[in-house]
Amino acid sequence: MNPVDIRLYGILGPQDTHGRDLAACARAAADGGTTIIQLRDKHSDARILVEEARALKAALAGTGVTLVVNDRVDIALAADLDGVHLGQSDMDPVDARRLLGPDKIIGITLKTESDARALADQPVDYGCIGGVFATTSKDNPAPPIGLAGLAQVAAIARETRPGMPVGAIAGINLANLRSTIGAGADGVAVISALFAHDDIAGAAHGLRQAIDAALAGRGA
Repeated sequence: MNPVDIRLYGILGPQDTHGRDLAACARAAADGGTTIIQLRDKHSDARILVEEARALKAALAGTGVTLVVNDRVDIALAADLDGVHLGQSDMDPVDARRLLGPDKIIGITLKTESDARALADQPVDYGCIGGVFATTSKDNPAPPIGLAGLAQVAAIARETRPGMPVGAIAGINLANLRSTIGAGADGVAVISALFAHDDIAGAAHGLRQAIDAALAGRGA
């Protein structure tokens, strides 16, 4: 597995910036303590996506923040990003690894216990479990799995792939962050809790402090 810090995982695309510059929002998140950023733009064509990816990469240069793109292995290759995040219906991680090579980051969404058990045969570097809570930032047709579901899937993922970080996504904010970490998440993926704020760096700083405190409290 390639090492990756998923403590504070920011997800953004043009739909999340409220008219602000995409790259500037990403840099502000990095300055506040975000550890990994995912470009998620389901609507733009490939040429625009490459431009967005390259702009984010330039903005994050020197920060140490990992940059991945949702779904699109071709965009990760074209823009030479750190990696890709795959959903359960996206490209098979085995195929993605063959295309990307051994050193790129591959993350995967985990929704069920069977998804977690399947990690045994998948060359991925982290998992992101969810949706945990209800959210308006993303269309999740399946009902939230809640903290109990998060704990179950995280436990199976750790048993299947010891040492692989597992995060949580959907509806996570400062109010429920500690309980989410307590249920087994090594980090949280956020959209509105970060990019809906006028002060993105300040929001990231507050989230990062809470995450680090919660992880320390769990002994992680």
